[in-house]
Amino acid sequence: MSLPVPTADNRAVVTGASSGIGTALAEELASRGYSLILVARRGDLLAELAQRLTDRYGIVAEVRAVDLSDRDQRAPLAEELAARDIAILCNNAGVATFGPLSKLDLGYERDIMELNAVAVHDLTLAVLPGMLERRAGGILITGSAAGNMPIPHNTTYSASKAFVNTFSESLRGELKGTGVHVTLLAPGPVRTDNPDQEEMGNKIPEFIWVTAAHTAKITIDALARNKMRVVPGLISKGMSLAGQFGPRSITSVVAGAAYKKLGE
Repeated sequence: MSLPVPTADNRAVVTGASSGIGTALAEELASRGYSLILVARRGDLLAELAQRLTDRYGIVAEVRAVDLSDRDQRAPLAEELAARDIAILCNNAGVATFGPLSKLDLGYERDIMELNAVAVHDLTLAVLPGMLERRAGGILITGSAAGNMPIPHNTTYSASKAFVNTFSESLRGELKGTGVHVTLLAPGPVRTDNPDQEEMGNKIPEFIWVTAAHTAKITIDALARNKMRVVPGLISKGMSLAGQFGPRSITSVVAGAAYKKLGE
């Protein structure tokens, strides 16, 4: 089965929609006729995006300014999504930190776990019953090539993405034959409009980067085909292979050294 066709009543949800891959996913879905629920902390950026997509594609774009790392803010959103006709859920929101865990803000590290892992779990469980009842739906989860191996100096992020990667592919196995698609996006470096990338860009060769627009297109295409995993870009493909087949005692040292430089 294919994804649900866009209607006046159903919605595609994109978390982390205010920048980067999330913005690109929202535009890709809008270009295919889906009306949207855009979720992120920055309501002003979401409002600008919603207006632009509405003007360009003639869709409806609803804004939900929610900090998904906060359970009290997240709960009403989960309740709303459970009661709505959600055609596609893009669980895309996530952040990373670099450096020795003991020297980072531990409260923020807990928030990262909440955002990257627990929120993905919560929102997926919110929309799943309705999709199963309708026997149609798509769940896209943005994991990471970093979730395939232990990475010192990127500890919380890589651990949270390890959960997300496994959760996505395990759930997909459970939903075979139900009409509900589940696809994991496991990217490496993706070029976005985030100014924080300027310094990082000097440490990563330009040919390794892929664009957010390209990533969004191939990912939604893959979700429509119910493909298990999308791995855009050379470095993410290399990390995926190394994480799956390389000795973890070696890949951990190599990846840790690279991420230590990013932290510096």
